[in-house]
Amino acid sequence: MGQSAKAHGMDGTLVEPDWPPLTLTEVRAVLAHYPECAEPLEILSFSPRPFSSASVVAVGSERVFVKRHSRTVRDAEGLAEEHLFMAHLRKQGAAVPRVLTTERDATAVEGGASTYEVHETPRGVDLYEDAISWTPFRSAAHARSAGQELARLHLAAEGLDAPARKARPLVASFTIFASQDAQKAMEKYLRARKSLCGDEETRKHCDAALELLEPFHAELRPLLKELKPLWTHNDLHASNLFWSGASEDAQATAVIDFGLADRTTAVNDLAQAVERNCVGWLALMTNPDAPDAVTVQMDHAAALLEGYEETRPLTDAEAAALAPMMALCHAEFALTEADYFLGVLRSREKARLASWDYLVGHARWFRGAAGARMLDGLRRWAERRRMSAQGAGRA
Repeated sequence: MGQSAKAHGMDGTLVEPDWPPLTLTEVRAVLAHYPECAEPLEILSFSPRPFSSASVVAVGSERVFVKRHSRTVRDAEGLAEEHLFMAHLRKQGAAVPRVLTTERDATAVEGGASTYEVHETPRGVDLYEDAISWTPFRSAAHARSAGQELARLHLAAEGLDAPARKARPLVASFTIFASQDAQKAMEKYLRARKSLCGDEETRKHCDAALELLEPFHAELRPLLKELKPLWTHNDLHASNLFWSGASEDAQATAVIDFGLADRTTAVNDLAQAVERNCVGWLALMTNPDAPDAVTVQMDHAAALLEGYEETRPLTDAEAAALAPMMALCHAEFALTEADYFLGVLRSREKARLASWDYLVGHARWFRGAAGARMLDGLRRWAERRRMSAQGAGRA
C-alpha cells in the first residue's frame, strides 16, 4: 500500500488505512452501473479520510468521486437518507455535488460487503484536501466565507421534513442534550446501539461526561423549545468545502461530505463548525495535562459567525444557545465514533480514545479555565448583539 493510500489517524498523524484503497478493476465494475460514466481511465487520488475508501477517478474527459463503505456502516438505505438531503439542497440552489444514479435510478450500489456511491466533482479547488478536523482555516477570510456557505445551506435545508436518521454508526445526531432529561436520553441512545449498551467502560465515561456537561445543559434547556429542528451537515470543516482558489481571500464554492448529516438544529451545526475549525483539540491528544496548550482561533470564530449572520441572522435564542451548545455538540459525535470502533472495527483502543479522550476530555476542557474563556467570549458576543438589537429597536 503506497504513501498515497495513507489515512488520517485520531491523533493527526498519517497511518495505514482501516479500509483498503479502491482499485481500478473495482471502480470499473461499479461505474458500469452508471450510464453517464465513460470507461474509467485512472484513479487520480486516494482520500485520507479514515472511515471509508474514496478516490477521484478520471472517466473520459470528466472526473467523478467514487466512495466505498462497509455495509455495516452504510447500506443503500442509509445512503438514501443522505442523498435525499443533498437532492433537496440542490433543488433549493445550494452548491452541493450531484449524486449520480444507476440505470435503475438508484443512488447507491451494493456489492458483497460494500456499498458504493458516485458523485460529480464540484466546481472549485479542494484546497484543504489533506487537512483534518481541528486544524484551523488558513485565513479569517476563509472562515468568513465558510460561515456564509453554512448559512446558505441552512436556508436551503428549510422545508425538508424527513425524519431523523435511524441509529447508525458515524451520524452526528443531537438527541441527548436536545432532551430536558439528558440522563434518560443518554440511556435511550445507548440502548439503540448494541456495542455501546453492553460496554461497561463506555457507560462509565458517559456518566462522567454527563456530570461534567450538566451546567451547560442547564444553560441550554430553557432555550431548547425555541430551536427549530433542521436537517444539517454536522461536519463543516474547511476540508469539506471546495474553494475558488488558493489565495487567502478565496471563497467557498461547494459543500461536500454529508455522511454525518442528520436532523438537528441550525445552532448545533454552527457550534460544530466553530469547534471543528477554531479549537486545536489535537493538542489535548498529545498533552492531555496541558489544557492551555489548546489554541482557540477566536478571530476565525468571529469571522465565521459574522459571515453566517450576513446571510442568515440568528435569533436571540440561537445566539444565546451557541455557548452551551459549543460544549455539548461534540458528545454524540464522540459516541458515534465509539460505536463505530467497537461495533465495526472491533478496536477497544480506538473506542477509548473516542469515549475518554474525546467525550470526557473535551467536556473537562470546557469546564476548565481555557474553555471558560472561550464560552464567556461567546456569551458576551450574544449579549452585545442582543443589546444592539434592542437599541436599534428603540431608535
